[in-house]
Amino acid sequence: MATTKKRTTKSIADGLIAADDTSPSATLAREILADYSDLTPSVMRIVSADLSEGQRQRALEQFRNSLGAIDDPNRDPRYAIANCGPAEH
Repeated sequence: MATTKKRTTKSIADGLIAADDTSPSATLAREILADYSDLTPSVMRIVSADLSEGQRQRALEQFRNSLGAIDDPNRDPRYAIANCGPAEH
């Protein structure tokens, strides 16, 4: 009989994203990783990219929204980063 692994409250994001970071993009990254821990490299690529907070949030939103879509180019974090909007100054 197969057993179901109990999900813990400790997130894969713990240790990867600063615990005191309450920015919208950090919160979104934690939510994605809570549901899809296998996407850690992709999420961390977006989180660590040289983007403004607004761009990072848009890239993460585009990436998350692509997860349920077939053939959405935003599934590639590089594409989501490149297409997250104009640079903000």
